[in-house]
Order: sequence, then structure tokens, then C-alpha cells
Amino acid sequence: MRFSKAYIPTTKESPKDALLPSHIYLSRGGFVTQVASGLYNFLPLGKRVLRKIETIINEEMDRAGALEVDLSFVTPAELWQESGRIEKFGKELLRFHDRKDNLFVLGPTHEEMMVSIVRNRVTSYKQLPINLYQIKTKFRDEARPRFGLMRGREFVMKDGYSFHSSTEDLDREFDAMEASYKRILERLGLDFRIVEADSGAIGGTGSKELMVLAQSGEDTLAVCDTCEYGANVEAARRAPCSNIPEAHGADFARFKTPNVKSIDDLSQFFKVDPYYTLKAVIKRAMYIEGSELVCFFIRGCDELQEVKARNSVGAIDLVDAGEAELVEIGLIPGFIGPLDQDKIRLVMDNDTKNATTMICGANELDYHFVGVDLGVMNDVVFADLVEVQEGDGCPHCNGKLLHTKGIEVGHIFKLGTTYSAPLRAEYLDENGRSTPFIMGTYGMGVSRLVAAVIEQHHDEKGCIWTSATAPYMVDIMISNIKEEAHVAYAEALYSSLEKAGIETILDDRKERFGFKMSDAELIGFPFTVIIGKEMENNQVQIMIRNTREMLTVNANEVLSKLKELVG
Repeated sequence: MRFSKAYIPTTKESPKDALLPSHIYLSRGGFVTQVASGLYNFLPLGKRVLRKIETIINEEMDRAGALEVDLSFVTPAELWQESGRIEKFGKELLRFHDRKDNLFVLGPTHEEMMVSIVRNRVTSYKQLPINLYQIKTKFRDEARPRFGLMRGREFVMKDGYSFHSSTEDLDREFDAMEASYKRILERLGLDFRIVEADSGAIGGTGSKELMVLAQSGEDTLAVCDTCEYGANVEAARRAPCSNIPEAHGADFARFKTPNVKSIDDLSQFFKVDPYYTLKAVIKRAMYIEGSELVCFFIRGCDELQEVKARNSVGAIDLVDAGEAELVEIGLIPGFIGPLDQDKIRLVMDNDTKNATTMICGANELDYHFVGVDLGVMNDVVFADLVEVQEGDGCPHCNGKLLHTKGIEVGHIFKLGTTYSAPLRAEYLDENGRSTPFIMGTYGMGVSRLVAAVIEQHHDEKGCIWTSATAPYMVDIMISNIKEEAHVAYAEALYSSLEKAGIETILDDRKERFGFKMSDAELIGFPFTVIIGKEMENNQVQIMIRNTREMLTVNANEVLSKLKELVG
């Protein structure tokens, strides 16, 4: 490709709302352009990067035996009604009526549609397993689209779905897809972790996220400093506490605590570690139909993890409860405890089960109980409710957990029969019985990966593409287009590189050297050959983008040197 014939509209100005490097540099470098809030056009350079990522995904899916399909972007709403997900998904699901007043949705994900094409076509266990996937444009009507390609309303996604006759076979395929996704990210040149995750609106049990490590990531991860364990904080687990503070050893009693409402005040009042206090966090749990107040109890030294709390009661969302709501049902904020509590639904953290010598609210103004044995709480629901903190023990080894930031670029789930059962997608098993398919689903954000590469690989000058994702590997820059000898050398080198199978762009524009160099750094070509004054000594320079190193090379050896660098 020749720069003079290409469409690469670079600019010095950043979008007004651009905060992340990927948003800034992909826009300035002429890779994408914004259409409307959360909507982007891919320009020629951006499309080249996108296609390279898609090609790697296709190759790894072929290697794993998955079969590519292409489903309709528009999905009949009745499929979402059958699965029961049309209301659960919320306003992010864009609905519309056609001219015949039939209701449709723009697919944000395609579980229902994929089940639809398999049911009544795959009818016997002998046809299983099968893994179908597509790379497709999706649409989610995000309330706050931001960060360019990182959180848009329209995006390109790889979504795959497998169908099985046993959970053991699903486990095998799940592990195979995890390995395939790992190879994809390794080939893209990304630093990543595969972490345990919450299943969210997709449903099912058992899920893992693929996280590209970057400080700009929206997700907080808990990762072990010793082993490979990692999890989104929404799903992170910890080892039981090994450094338990000394207990105060008080007998059970009702104790007057005037105006002592907070955990800090309570801890100071009794001169005990917050570990032995019980924190009450009241939320209003929102369901598809109706809502209720729920009191979550955790140790005073812990913090409630809201996704875990939401999952423990099967809610769509949790919102803060107002003090007036509590008073209305007879609860006294600051003095709420679990003993003899029948005014509100209770959920207690696993770590409080059978805990002794605890201090908690007495459900009476200015009173707390001390010396409480929570072993009496036999009829209460216990669940993992706490957010893992830095320094907590790893649940898999003796290491410590650390927090880091990550960009979610993939998510794989063990769905089970979450969709096949309500959609009546069944096959005949070995005994001739009609049985719902056991399913898995495997998603990867393709357009988000374009941004993730730059979030992890950039500097103050612009993009630094990995070798697998660069739009062109080599940029040949002619400093002075009026020098005929320089132009002739550039043309010959360009032809040789193309014949060698190295993707090259020739910057033959009649522009200043500084302008061309700024473009080369902004766009992020891995190698830029600078043909300038050094040609008087039969030498050229090669700029290595990721290190900014300048190599001076004999003009006759440039081709062999580039082959060596490109590998």
C-alpha cells in the first residue's frame, strides 16, 4: 500500500470525551471514527487490525473443531420470551416492531437464536457434541457508552455455543475452549489472566473471564502472588483467616451502648477487633416482579460485595435502603442484629457461621448484645458475601491476594440447561428419552480486543501494535520525495518486502519529515525505515517502535535486517 493512495485521516486533535489511550490514539490515528454515542465506523487501518484478530480466532476455532455460522442480527422477540430473559436483560435490549407489528430485538448475544437453529435438527445423542460459533456485530443499548471501543453500543463479538449429552463432556469442551482462548491471546501478544467470574445476565454455573491486564481496565481482579489463581472481585474467594485476633471472651449479655452505631465506634467502645463485631447492611432487592428489604450480615472488618449479595437472593439489582424504610418496619438503624429477627429477610456471610464471642445489635435503641454465639442461627441462609481484600490468603495455595485492573475481553460459561430447557431444545439419549441439551457458551470481544491491545501497548506518541495486530509491519518513509535516488531505493525495497510476504506501506507523500514521523509514531507501525541524508553514506535508519531505538543499517542489508526483526 502507498500512503499517497491510502485513506488514513490522522489528526492532532483528540475526541472531546476521550479519556483512555485507545480512544485517543485509535481516533487520532485514523483507525475509527465516531458516528454517534457508542457507535463507530472502522476505517481501512482499523479494519485491517480487526480482520487480523478475526483470522487468529478463526484459526484457533478450526483447530478446536468448532464450526462457523452466521446468524441473523435481528432476533424474533418470542425466542427471548420463551427463555424468560426478555425482561431480565433490561433496557440494554433494543426492541422494535416491524411494519406488521411483529416484535424483534437487536441481538446483544445469541443463545436463544443458536438454540433455535439446533432444536429439532440435532435429535440424537449420536450427533453430539457440536460447537457452533460466529463473529458478528452485536448491539446493547448501553446507558452510558464511553471509552471508545471499550464500551460501545455496537460491537463485534465472537460468540460460540456447544451442545452436549453429559456434564462431563461439557467440562471437557469448556477446558478446550479455555485453552483455545488462551492461545488466541498469546498469539495477539497480550499479557492476560484467566479468572473466575460471576455469570451475570447470561446465567448458568461455572464461568471464567479472560482479562487483559491494564491499569485502565474497569474490572478489579484479585490475583495470587504465588500461583495462577485469579478472580474478578465479584466472584473472588479467599482462604479462611489464619491470623485471628484475640477474642474478648465476654459472656452473653445485653449491654447499653448509647449512640454507638458504627463499627468503628463499637470496636472502640468495647476495645475489641472489628473481626468480632457483626455489620448489618440493608438493601432493597429488586426482582422482575416486586422487591423486598434484605439484611446482609458480615463481620465488621469486611465489606459487602454487592454482586455476591445480589446473587444470594436471586435479585436483578440491589439498591440502598432508606432509614425511613427501616423505621417503618420497626428496625432501628445502627442497632440491627440477627437474634430473634422476624421483621426482615436475613442472609449471613459464610464466615459468620458458628462464630462465637460476637457483638451485634440488640434490635433496641442504644443496646447491643455481647458474647453472641451465632451457632444458634440454624435457619438462616448463609452465602459468600464479602469482597476479597489485598493481603487475604489465596484459596488455592499459601500465597497472598493482590488487586490489579483488567479489561474483560472474553467470558466462557457452563450454561447447563438454562436455555435448552425453557426453549424445549431436546435430543433422544441412549435410552430413547427426550432430554434437554447441556450447553456451554464462549464469548470474545473482537472490537474490544483492538482497544485492549493499545491500552496495554502505547506511549505518549501513540499506538504500539504487536506483530500479530499491526496494520502494516513496515513503514518505508522517504524523507525528501524530490530525491530521485531515494525514491528509486524505496520502490525497490518496497517491492522486495512485498515479495517476501512482509506487509509494507510506502510513505511517498509530499509532506515534511516531521509530519511523516509523527504519523508513523502515532499509527504505531512496528518498524519504520527512514530513507534520508544517511543515504549519502549508503545507509538508512530503522526505527523500532516499541523501544524507539534507531538502528543504522547499510542500505544493501536492510532487507535481510527487516526479515530478521520481523521474524
